[in-house]
Amino acid sequence: MKNYIVKCSQHAFSIITIIFAFVPETWFSLISAVILGYTPWATEYSSYTYIIISRVLCFILVLIGVSVYLKIRSKITIKGDNYYICVEYGDIFQTDDCKCVITFDECFTTKIGSAPADINFDSICGKYLRLHPDLNDETMTSLIESAQVHPEQTPSKYKSSVRYESGTIVPDGNDLLMAFTPLDENGKGRFPSRDAYLACLDKLWKNIENHYSEMDVCIPVLGSGTTVFDGGSGASIPQQDLLDLIIWSYRLSSHKIKAPHKLRIICQRKDNFSLNHIGES
Repeated sequence: MKNYIVKCSQHAFSIITIIFAFVPETWFSLISAVILGYTPWATEYSSYTYIIISRVLCFILVLIGVSVYLKIRSKITIKGDNYYICVEYGDIFQTDDCKCVITFDECFTTKIGSAPADINFDSICGKYLRLHPDLNDETMTSLIESAQVHPEQTPSKYKSSVRYESGTIVPDGNDLLMAFTPLDENGKGRFPSRDAYLACLDKLWKNIENHYSEMDVCIPVLGSGTTVFDGGSGASIPQQDLLDLIIWSYRLSSHKIKAPHKLRIICQRKDNFSLNHIGES
């Protein structure tokens, strides 16, 4: 809350400085006359005092306006050296004019179900498979072969299945199917550490740079679903922390989508998550 108040105040001071620089003092006197109901030339107080009061009221109004805007805004843009990151609320399946990264597990599993090794019905991958019922093991294998993607030498921990390095991309039209979560012995998606997660992101940025084809690229907040992270509490990492990791990783990477095209990170509205808290983790 403290950081939010500081951010609101900083924006309000920037706006009010511009207003004070270009709006004549006589205007504030007139504003005082309207708001406070006095006649500047027939008052026991000096006109200067009322100008100060009107300026304070103006700042309060700007501060309230800024705080409301920051509270309800649905996207922010982060600009860097020839790159843009747009963080926004939305549905990745309703985005336009972009390539979408769809996360699969390391084995590119296409079976939806309730077993640990099955794709969750309501996950991004599950929704994608329901929208593309023709995408099965056979067609996935065909896409992988067309992309000339090679599996890892060591098999997956789950049933010694063929697996692909996390961050590997397989194009499917304008969709970029991504091998994301490693699987444990039970078929549960599990990253062994945050370093492994960051290595996955590094691989992803390299692949996106090769596949974005002069279009924006949309990604979800990777790992904010049922993915588990070892090396700590063994639980999921909050979406707020994952978003900061993704932004930090992308900004440090030498592989980026060149402006004016941008990386769009699609977030879900959740408790304890806010676009205003980006960078605070």
